[in-house]
Amino acid sequence: MKKSLSVLLILGSAYSFAQTKISGKVDNENNLPIKDVMVTLGDNIATVKTNKKGEFQFNSIQKGNYKLVLSYKDYSPLDTIISIDNNPIILDFKMKQNVTYLKGVTLVQHKNDNLKNTTSHTLSTKVLEKYSSKSLGDALQEVEGVSALRTGSNIVKPVINGLHSSRVAVYADNVRVEDQEWGSEHAPSVDINNYNKVTVITGANALKYNGNAIGGMVLLQPEIPVKKDSLYGKTLFTYNTNGRGGSISTNLTKTYKSGLYFGTTLTGKYLGDSEAPKYVLSNTGIRNQDVNLRVGYDRVKYGVDASYSFYNSTIGILTASHIGNITDLVSAINNHKPNYVGDFTYSIDNPKQEIQHHIAKINAYYKFDNLGKLDFQYAFQHNSRKEYDLRRGQYKNIPALDLVLNTQTANLDFESKKWNGVSFQTGLSGLYQTNKANPSTNVMPLIPDYNRYDFSAYGIFDYKPSSKLDFNAAVRYDYSYVEAFKYYLKTRWESLGYDKTFPQFYKSTVGSQILAYPKFNYSNISSSIGATYHINHYNSLIFNAGYLMRNPNPSELFSDGLHHSTGIIEIGNLGLKQEKALKASLSFKHEEENFQWDVTPYVNKINDFMQLVPSTIEYTIRGAFPVWKYVQNNALIFGIDANAQWNYNQNFSQRTAISYIHGRNTTDKEALIDMPPLNWVNSITYTNPRWNDFNVTLRNQTFFTQHNYPNYNFHSTIIQDGESKDVLVDISTPPKGYSLFDISAGMDFSKMLHWQKTGFNVSFSVDNLFNTTYRNYLNKQRFYADELGRNFMIQLRFNY
Repeated sequence: MKKSLSVLLILGSAYSFAQTKISGKVDNENNLPIKDVMVTLGDNIATVKTNKKGEFQFNSIQKGNYKLVLSYKDYSPLDTIISIDNNPIILDFKMKQNVTYLKGVTLVQHKNDNLKNTTSHTLSTKVLEKYSSKSLGDALQEVEGVSALRTGSNIVKPVINGLHSSRVAVYADNVRVEDQEWGSEHAPSVDINNYNKVTVITGANALKYNGNAIGGMVLLQPEIPVKKDSLYGKTLFTYNTNGRGGSISTNLTKTYKSGLYFGTTLTGKYLGDSEAPKYVLSNTGIRNQDVNLRVGYDRVKYGVDASYSFYNSTIGILTASHIGNITDLVSAINNHKPNYVGDFTYSIDNPKQEIQHHIAKINAYYKFDNLGKLDFQYAFQHNSRKEYDLRRGQYKNIPALDLVLNTQTANLDFESKKWNGVSFQTGLSGLYQTNKANPSTNVMPLIPDYNRYDFSAYGIFDYKPSSKLDFNAAVRYDYSYVEAFKYYLKTRWESLGYDKTFPQFYKSTVGSQILAYPKFNYSNISSSIGATYHINHYNSLIFNAGYLMRNPNPSELFSDGLHHSTGIIEIGNLGLKQEKALKASLSFKHEEENFQWDVTPYVNKINDFMQLVPSTIEYTIRGAFPVWKYVQNNALIFGIDANAQWNYNQNFSQRTAISYIHGRNTTDKEALIDMPPLNWVNSITYTNPRWNDFNVTLRNQTFFTQHNYPNYNFHSTIIQDGESKDVLVDISTPPKGYSLFDISAGMDFSKMLHWQKTGFNVSFSVDNLFNTTYRNYLNKQRFYADELGRNFMIQLRFNY
């Protein structure tokens, strides 16, 4: 349908010998540039896409009259007739969104000013949709410098520049997710389908959010509702052959021109046993049910937003990984195959995990004329974690670990307006947290009852002295008080020397146990500086450095007993001090329409670095188990992340990314444990807008063998063939490197099926295309089984 529009023609003076160029810019109604608008000249003479600045260009166009057509999903198309002579033409267009009942809306979000001068990477909605049936940890591996610490196939924790767990903060809709994140087999309790933008911060320059995330941060942000009378949403159906199940996720948003909006997201996931190339990984099914509700009222000067999310997950733990003693561990390592392989099933038996996580939040803001914006937020979280062991008799269906964590937080933030290039932010926050261990498990709780109280204050100063330079500095103060109520075996209390070093914590003796009441308080000051220098239109430098401090978490302080899901005895350390990290990075970025690249070297020097490392063997009534203890050393971690993308033409593009990290225990002069190996990712993509936006991508991931690792191997006596034997238990040597190929393709069938008002897209992918057998160094179950084999996935997406 032809539209009437205003075209600004600015005549140039360059003579082009009967040929000239056409260039222009496309904005939305808010004067923000629109990327990937299809601009077609004449009867398919040429087609280009706008870049991230909304710009497009045609070169070497002959004289004549041409029809120019602009199209972009969820926007009204534009077309006009232009006359070409010997002079260049510059065109300005403004496209309007379609706003009809059940019509999808594409949103352009403002860049988060809190992340200026910070090394960060953002995952788009398209990438998040690809991982709809998978986890946050899986999706984050799309970012260079981010790896995954795994426990089997379904439990995935993000590793940023070699650090994970308490060192990586996850924020969901501006609320830090407070779950039992201390364990290697504890994945973040979030559903990525609730969010349309995920940002990974690998620098040290986000002190508004946190002062102890010395590894990095992950920010999950929901969509920004439009201020229009509209109803829109989408539904994703995903099916995986590996696991023989999938997921369905649907969200719907109702918005009003007044600024009122309502939204909901519902997700369900159901998969059976995963499969390695040669066998079934028994008892690795997963169930997820997730709900997100949101309501808000957004005006120019004030607004309020309230949300509630519920995450419910049941995760099977590989049966073969549930060892009974050192003999089983040695057998698993030497045999290179699981000690139990059953038929495929959808049932989930013990061992397993059951996790429920609730987040309720309310946020309100008010903007003062000529002053700034004031925000207040209150959030409540309830996390329930149950871990079921292989138990018999009356305890068969009673969890061996049953923890309930409740957290309340309040934040007050103020962000000033900008005066002559200067602005500032400041804020206060408080936290109250309680952890309760259910005593009816008949097992001494690995983590005891405790209370935690936090108070924080921060200030951020931003200065833009010129169009080429941005600068900021930040400081943050954190105070934390922790008190615990814990029983120790008397023999353990004395063997650790606590009777002499911490006599003030002793309360009483109850039979063979010591009742202790440990209390700790910590005061931390963190600071950072950052600067961005725009060398020219294409090149920029980003520098940031920070001094951060992290307190020992309850697991590092208080762990005491057999962690059934990992088959090791974990021993905390009441003598642990705060970690103190000095991290610096320098990013060089080059960005032009058809070629972008960036490279980021970084260094992180950490004093009193806390590690869980193997130490000895302990014999229990269930057998002999390796004992892992928390120790402190100084550490040095440095590395480099690099990424490049070429757009050869409107059809072909290529991307390559490489990450290298080196971790060193400088106290003992040995490597750090669990450092990701060198990895290199390459992909090539073909797209053809004329074929219903057809696209196909071939991707290769190469993970090299990790040669930089510490030797924690030990000797143990086991019973083999009825005889006692002394054997070497090799728990240190990393597996060999490997290379994986994936392929994915997609097409939009909306026009073909005349479903333009809704939108229908189909995508298909194959992971591990050649069914490669391999083991991952960062998988805690690498001793017991291979990684996943080939997986075919089909996804249907309906946009309303």
